[in-house]
Amino acid sequence: MTLVKQYYFPTPIYFMDKPEWVNSLNIATDKFVEEARTLNKPLMILNRDVGLVHHSSALADDKNFNEFIKFICDNAFIFLEQQGYNIDLYFIAVQECWVQEFSKEGGGHHNSHIHSNSHISGFYFLKASDKTSYPVFHDSRVNKKMIQLKEKDITKITEASELINVPAKPGMFIFFPSYLEHQFIMDPGLEPFRFIHFNLQAIPKGYLNTNNKHI
Repeated sequence: MTLVKQYYFPTPIYFMDKPEWVNSLNIATDKFVEEARTLNKPLMILNRDVGLVHHSSALADDKNFNEFIKFICDNAFIFLEQQGYNIDLYFIAVQECWVQEFSKEGGGHHNSHIHSNSHISGFYFLKASDKTSYPVFHDSRVNKKMIQLKEKDITKITEASELINVPAKPGMFIFFPSYLEHQFIMDPGLEPFRFIHFNLQAIPKGYLNTNNKHI
């Protein structure tokens, strides 16, 4: 008898490097980050620039991000189609798109969360290094948490892994299903950490939603 091992219900995460956009998008996002810092000034006076995430307003309606928006929508379409969905029945809408920069003096982080009412989420890193925060993805098999055993070696990615750490670098895209729980670890404040975060939604064709920008 031969034992055959198969994998079912996999969770895809897509990685792509596009370093040529880093400089221009850093410039384009500067004003948004400064606006966010201004809004956070009452907290910064009390706590200095510690433990904050400077979260911008929406980027999708700024013409400087038109190419970026089209790129993420086009790729979300491809990724959903590759996963087996009949994506021809839908168009891809930008539900949310913003830039975030963590506190200069450290402490910025995101607790674990998902993005409801979206299908594809992602990051594009503008300022990052091996001294900054980075995303951590959680096992999406919720029922597995009930019977989780101790891992033999947590430094290796195996079928037993509960968490996957992904080092961030400028110019790196990450696309993932919006149901995938994720977080950002506490940033030490040694070097700048900035990224664009986006959530995309597949909307049935024929459904008019003027609040969403789409392809």
